[in-house]
Amino acid sequence: MALYFKKKAIEEPELDVTSFMNLMIVLVPVLLFSLSFSQITVHEIKLPDLTQSSQSSEENPAKLEVMLSDKGIKVFYPSNVLLKNIPLLESDGVKAFDFETLSAVLKQVKVQLKDKRDVLLLSQSSIDYQNLISAMDALKSYKTVIAASLVEIELFPEISLADASIK
Repeated sequence: MALYFKKKAIEEPELDVTSFMNLMIVLVPVLLFSLSFSQITVHEIKLPDLTQSSQSSEENPAKLEVMLSDKGIKVFYPSNVLLKNIPLLESDGVKAFDFETLSAVLKQVKVQLKDKRDVLLLSQSSIDYQNLISAMDALKSYKTVIAASLVEIELFPEISLADASIK
């Protein structure tokens, strides 16, 4: 007696990738759109040269210095000659630095010192990181509208950092 088994033809289930494709159609443009708005800005800074302080003042050109402190912003040119004292802004009990006034002062300084590209940023240790970066942005350039286009104009792109307690 022979046993015969019939093999049933097993049908492969068909994969339905329609929902996955719909997800990708929506997800890819959203990710690309969000990437276009995230930008990373790199600030090049340098530490002040310690050997310059030992040289004579004739060889050392006058320095433009901006000092951030708990009381506000001070702009010095040449060193130890106060050009402008910018007090902190206060609204609703919150104190903040006035970077717009700093930018306006630096524009006036740039008119007088056309070839100068360097600035020394002095800050106290209590100044937080975001205020330091905002000050660097104000020192580096400002934005203005020229011929219906927003243009960034260079002020003092070569920024050196130092501790304000030294001064």
